[in-house]
Amino acid sequence: MDWFSVLLDVFTLAGLSVGHIVFAARITGKEWKVWQIIIYFFVLCVVQVISVALKFPEIICICEEIAALYVISRRVFGNCSSVSLVSSILAVYVTQLSFGIMNSAEFIILPPFLGGTALYMLLILATALTFGISAFFYVFIVKVLSLKEGGSYIWILMLSGLFFSAAEFYIMQNSYTFVKVDPYDPGKHIMLMLLQILGLCALFCTLYAYRRACSELKTKAELASLSQAAQAQRTYIAQVQIRYGETRAFRHDIKNHLSVLGNLLNTGQIAEAEEYLEKLKSKTAELSFPYQTGNPVVDVLMGEKMELAGLKGIDTEVSVILPKTCGIDDFDLCVIFANALDNALEACADAEDGQKVISVKGERQGDYYMLEFGNTCGEGTSVETGIGLSNIKAVAEKYHGAMITEMENRRFRLNVLLNLSGDQICRN
Repeated sequence: MDWFSVLLDVFTLAGLSVGHIVFAARITGKEWKVWQIIIYFFVLCVVQVISVALKFPEIICICEEIAALYVISRRVFGNCSSVSLVSSILAVYVTQLSFGIMNSAEFIILPPFLGGTALYMLLILATALTFGISAFFYVFIVKVLSLKEGGSYIWILMLSGLFFSAAEFYIMQNSYTFVKVDPYDPGKHIMLMLLQILGLCALFCTLYAYRRACSELKTKAELASLSQAAQAQRTYIAQVQIRYGETRAFRHDIKNHLSVLGNLLNTGQIAEAEEYLEKLKSKTAELSFPYQTGNPVVDVLMGEKMELAGLKGIDTEVSVILPKTCGIDDFDLCVIFANALDNALEACADAEDGQKVISVKGERQGDYYMLEFGNTCGEGTSVETGIGLSNIKAVAEKYHGAMITEMENRRFRLNVLLNLSGDQICRN
């Protein structure tokens, strides 16, 4: 092996190291470091030396590249097994494909009699252009695909990536290694290039199908969650209607109750009057809400959630008085309170005993109304925007407001700002 071959191999392995690591990090939403590239470059150099010394088949070298990148993605980036394998296969396949396209272009463009320094310079330029092609493909894939969360359909990418890699390897080995294609017949090389471009198009179609499948799965999950929330909110509203129906009936009969109580007092039946009065107090307590926010639907919801918090040993602090008339739909209020309190109950479950607290505060600030939900959390809890918070944010934006979340000293705060101005006429 002459000095140029060594130089070209080092340049190629360096380019592969940068491309593979950066792509594997970007597509999985992780940050890459220079030391990761250096380690991967060292591994590739060792693999290359051992493969040449032991005369391993090229397929073994490719599998070793995928395995090395898989280990880095799994152990260093902390990705799951399926995501690590798919990102590694895609990274290696793209460079395979780029080298395949460039090989075809070299046979078509370069004259067969070219040699010496000019050939060396053109080979280095071709290698650099190969990495440029790979970078273009990497950027495109990262824009249309994300493997941050994995997905139920990731096996589509895994099997497709393996097939495309195997097909590209077959083309490279049989067209440019074992079988000598006539360099004076560019038609065969053009056909090989077209086959590889078609393989690239097939990969992009697979990526598009995977993204659509994941999007539909996520949409179904969100619809199921919204349907469940809507059903719960209908239940709250039905409970309010029943409670207020009972209250109206009690008010309708209050004159009769007062009349009976008056007769007992007038006839000197003090003990009977006191007993009757205790029954009225008991009935009144059954009809009242434990929390008086000014909105009957929220009153029922707050009573249910805070009762559940009490059963779980969670202390509660509530200070909310909602505007009596402000144009905020009861359904939207249920979305905010139900999702915020459900998240708070779930987060408090991981907090230490004796430090479990949920607080709800509300305050009118000019044309705005600020709701603040706070709760304690367990160690290592992070803020993640799930379906619940997304629904709250959508309601806030509907009323030209905003949603803000923050975590500090194992205490989470959710602020929801609602605009009460404009077409909405509000009175306290």
